[in-house]
Amino acid sequence: MLGDWTTTLGFDRLTASRGSHGVDPEAVATLREAVLVPWDLAPIVPDAKAGEDVVVLLHGFMATAGVFRPMRARLERDGSVHVASFTHAPGFGVRRIARQLAALVDRIHPDARVHLVGHSLGGVVARWYVQEMGGHRRVVQTVSLASPFGGARVAQRLPLLIGAELHGESKLLARVRAHAGRHAVPHTSVIGGADQLVFPAESARFPVGDVVVLPGRGHNMLLFDEEVVGLVLRRVRESRHTAA
Repeated sequence: MLGDWTTTLGFDRLTASRGSHGVDPEAVATLREAVLVPWDLAPIVPDAKAGEDVVVLLHGFMATAGVFRPMRARLERDGSVHVASFTHAPGFGVRRIARQLAALVDRIHPDARVHLVGHSLGGVVARWYVQEMGGHRRVVQTVSLASPFGGARVAQRLPLLIGAELHGESKLLARVRAHAGRHAVPHTSVIGGADQLVFPAESARFPVGDVVVLPGRGHNMLLFDEEVVGLVLRRVRESRHTAA
C-alpha cells in the first residue's frame, strides 16, 4: 500500500486552505503536480481477483501517473479497491493513449470490475476506449475530472500536439459526444467551479450521465481533492449494489 512522503509533501495543508492566508490553492495544486511528475512512470497493474474492483487512473497532458499518488494512496487506504495506472508521453494523441489503456486493461484479471477515472485529457481517452475500442465489455463506469469534451481554449495554442484533438472544433471530440450513448457504460462528469483551463463549465460536461460541480476548485485542484476521492469510492460501491 502506498504511504510514503511523496503522497503529501506538505502540500495537502496548503491546498486545503483554499485561498486563506493569501495562498492560491490552484497554484499550489499545479506546483504539487509538477513535483509528482517524476514518479510512477512504469505501468502499475494490481493483482486483482475475479469480482474485485480496479480503478484505472488516467492522467492529463504534460503530466504522469505520479500526479495521482495522493489519490491512489487514499483509494488504497480504503481497502475496497485496487488501483492501476500508466504514463503516456506528451505528444501522444487520444487514439494512441487509448491503445496503451487497452493493453493495461488486458493485463488486469478478465473478471475484475474495471472503473476508469481520467483527469482532463484522461477522461476523453476513457470514453474513446469505451465507445470506439470495445472497452464497454470490460469497463463498469467512467469518471472524468475537468475533461474538455466541449474543447479547451488553451488547446488552440498547441496545433501540432494533442491540441489538435482538444480544441472546440475537434472532429474527435465531436465523435466522442455523438457516440456518448453508444454503450450503456455510466459516466460521471466532475467539474471544477473555478476551472480556468476548461471553461465554461459546459465544456467539461459529458452529454450523458451525472454531473457534479465542485465550487471553488480549479483544474488541477481536482487531483488532490478529498471530495473527488470520496465520490469515486461512492460510485464504485454503488455500482456493486447495482450489479447485485
